Amino acid sequence: MRIVLFYHSLLSDWNHGNAHFLRGIVSELLARGHEVEVYEPANNWSLQNLLAEQGGAAVEGFHQAYPQLQSHLYGEASLDLDAILDGADLVIVHEWNSHDLVRRVGAHRARNRRYRLLFHDTHHRAVSEPDSMAAYDLRDYDGVLAFGGVIRDIYLARGWAQQAWTWHEAADTRVFRPLEASKAGDLVWVGNWGDDERTAELHQFLLDPVRRLGLRARVHGVRYPDEAKTALDEAGIDYAGWLPNYQAPEVFSRYRVTVHVPRRYYASILPGIPTIRVFEALACGIPLVSAPWENAEQLFRPGTDFWVARNGEEMTDMLDTLTNEPEVARELAARGLESILARHTCKHRVDELLDIYASLEAPTAGRVVSA
Repeated sequence: MRIVLFYHSLLSDWNHGNAHFLRGIVSELLARGHEVEVYEPANNWSLQNLLAEQGGAAVEGFHQAYPQLQSHLYGEASLDLDAILDGADLVIVHEWNSHDLVRRVGAHRARNRRYRLLFHDTHHRAVSEPDSMAAYDLRDYDGVLAFGGVIRDIYLARGWAQQAWTWHEAADTRVFRPLEASKAGDLVWVGNWGDDERTAELHQFLLDPVRRLGLRARVHGVRYPDEAKTALDEAGIDYAGWLPNYQAPEVFSRYRVTVHVPRRYYASILPGIPTIRVFEALACGIPLVSAPWENAEQLFRPGTDFWVARNGEEMTDMLDTLTNEPEVARELAARGLESILARHTCKHRVDELLDIYASLEAPTAGRVVSA
């Protein structure tokens, strides 16, 4: 099968978590013998920031880590959809593309019904920027892949799409797996500051517990304002900047515990949607403690796969236990890894994608799918 994907970036994961899942999905599709082509704007925001901050060596590092993956850089004005989509069987357009590109691909599909066309939504903009999302012209798309049930339901309820499926993110277990290494510290967190979407929560569930316990801690991420860097320093946390995502398994292996601090949208308005970093951390076999979020979609077993701290005091107690009781930490990590391998790998998601594609071989007009 020939599959064409239009995404923000495959090459760069600088403040761009969608690249993590995309890399795993493309790797799995290629391993199964499919022909896959990824297209990304030559001037995309993530890649330009990566090059400005890290230089061309960062892109070379990606190619060394993923020699099987390639991306076509394009200028939107000169994009030849007739040539690109000739012979395609499945086309997926990510929601972080321009409204015009989404419209143009849909118009091409209206003239060529041979391939199936899906829109992929992996962000909270359906609730945070509904007017922008409503402006996407999806009339000629077969449906929407939404990374959570609540997002899927919004598309159906508001009439943005006739069909929608829940397609959760997952871990690429070719890359994210347990590694053995001597410990360099107690706690590591990989994540971006979050545009003030979780500042108070980061203080409550990360900075303050680390300070109270005197943990040896490190944070990786980008877009940290000066006041955030100062706060990390005052808490005794080493700020280490951008981390290529494929290096996260090695980093996780050198620390005893990590945390999950969801952005406010995912803790309240969009329950049940963890970020991909939860899947990846559990796949790497590191014990995880999460700030509160509702497991509405039953993806995990809270309390079994990871612990949930209701407040800063509980987070402090749980981190104290996991950094001082190795057997407890090992058992928690093993259960988290067990759930990933059983349900949440990119192999599972490709199976789901191919099942969705098969269901579209003979689509029924007006049919609403809410599975």
